[in-house]
Amino acid sequence: MSISPSASQVPILAVEGLDIEIRGPNGSFPVVSEMAFTVRAGETLCIVGESGCGKSMTALSLLRLLPEAAHVSAGRILIEGADFLTMGERQVEDWRGEKIAMIFQEPLTALNPVLRIGEQIAEAVRQHRRCSHRQAHRRAIEALTLVQMPDPERRAGQFPHELSGGMRQRAMIALALACDPKIIIADEPTTALDVTIQAQILGLISDLQKRLGTAQILITHDLGVVSEVADRVIVMYAGRKVEEASIYDLFDNPIHPYTIGLMGAVPRKGASAEDGDRLADIPGTVPPLWNLPKGCAFAPRCPGASERCRQERPPLTEKRPGHWAACWEHDDA
Repeated sequence: MSISPSASQVPILAVEGLDIEIRGPNGSFPVVSEMAFTVRAGETLCIVGESGCGKSMTALSLLRLLPEAAHVSAGRILIEGADFLTMGERQVEDWRGEKIAMIFQEPLTALNPVLRIGEQIAEAVRQHRRCSHRQAHRRAIEALTLVQMPDPERRAGQFPHELSGGMRQRAMIALALACDPKIIIADEPTTALDVTIQAQILGLISDLQKRLGTAQILITHDLGVVSEVADRVIVMYAGRKVEEASIYDLFDNPIHPYTIGLMGAVPRKGASAEDGDRLADIPGTVPPLWNLPKGCAFAPRCPGASERCRQERPPLTEKRPGHWAACWEHDDA
């Protein structure tokens, strides 16, 4: 599928001022604040950050699959210009799978354990397409073939527990792609796989995206993965976006001290502890979201934090063309 220059400039997905809160025993507290981004056809946006920073909550909100205790308290999620958050439940069910789909982190829990793989994919196809059972089953085989599933017809007749981890993830991708969605969200899609299978799955997702022109949002904590597949990157910390840039600009010229710390913790090819090439660490711990510091949430861990950082939360501003960061002291960083 080829994407025309004019079409590629129109966002398939636009998130505006998204706030997500969780209800706790002592009241509600924010887990995501003021999140905003766009994704265009054929583009890969990676969202990175430590566990608990809000990236998975952001992903779940895009499909309106937040856990019961969480809710979107402000903002809009626009898919092809329509606000997904204001749609009725019937329309939401129609759009999931057809417009936007998700590849979950652990397919063994995401797939139905009592339905054969082919049945699960065919059921999704029948939900969104007017077709017979035979046509839906044929589409299921096509989807499994598309994701390079070995012996797809036989695998379609098997249950999830009968497949290896890599095959289950391929089945999960086939299920997500079966109805040709415009947007794919992949939440840590290779975490449970060994390194060799990880590379295969990431390569597969990337190849399929290029062939189909699908927009992709990849949720990960692995900067190595980001460097291989991303067009643009959002760095999150304590529920907020602290930096956003193209992949090249972010890796060549990181601005926020947290991003710089993440870069320093990535193993470098050829480095060795004997030569003094030890990985850098970020001192301290992430503050709890229900008790964030007054100013910049990263200030207690930042070696260059000033009094202003401790007292005032920095806004996200454009420091260079197309490169945004939330830091008072970005020149020093």
